Amino acid sequence: MKHPNRRLFLALAAIAPLAARAEGTAAFAPVPATEVVEPDLLFLRRPVVVFADSPNDPAFVRQMELLARYHAELEARDVILITDTDPAARSELRQRLRPRGFALVLMDKDWGSAIRKPLPWDGREVVNAIDKMPIARSESLEKNPAGR
Repeated sequence: MKHPNRRLFLALAAIAPLAARAEGTAAFAPVPATEVVEPDLLFLRRPVVVFADSPNDPAFVRQMELLARYHAELEARDVILITDTDPAARSELRQRLRPRGFALVLMDKDWGSAIRKPLPWDGREVVNAIDKMPIARSESLEKNPAGR
């Protein structure tokens, strides 16, 4: 079976949020690091940050493909998917986390760095790692007190 064209995938991924906004629905989509304001999202959203030196980096493309299958699960866990593929822009997150090439960084709602991965990680593993974070566990117990 032939793999789908990655450039087509990236083009569709870039257009999808625009189409969703035009329809009036808010879809879960990656947000560029330059548009993120940390104080506005502190304790509200759980960042999953994907760094690369180029949007054409094969590791970046693969990571976005792996996460695309789990958008519903990530949205249910209050995740904001942040991408940073321009080292020259020197975003606040890039300066704070200092990635070297490709990096996947999972953070909790307090925006403390929790897990760093130098290679793409399957979306299922990302969701499981989020579920093990302290704030996520306490949220889960608040929603389902009988689960103690």
